[in-house]
Amino acid sequence: MSGREGGKKKPLKQPKKQAKETDEDDRAFKQKQKEEQKKLEELKTKAAGKGPLATGGIKKSGKN
Repeated sequence: MSGREGGKKKPLKQPKKQAKETDEDDRAFKQKQKEEQKKLEELKTKAAGKGPLATGGIKKSGKN
C-alpha cells in the first residue's frame, strides 16, 4: 500500500489516426446513404402523423 499510487492511472496515449483520403466512390456512397436516411426520416414523420393503424379488435366498455 504505497501512498503515491492511488486513483486512476492514465491510459497510454494512442497514436493519432491518419486522415485517410476518400476517393470519389466513397464520397458517392456516403452521399447516397445520407439521401436514403433523409427519405426514411420523412416517411417516419408522415407515418407518425396519421395515428394508429390497427384500431380494430376487441374494445372494452367501462361496464362490468
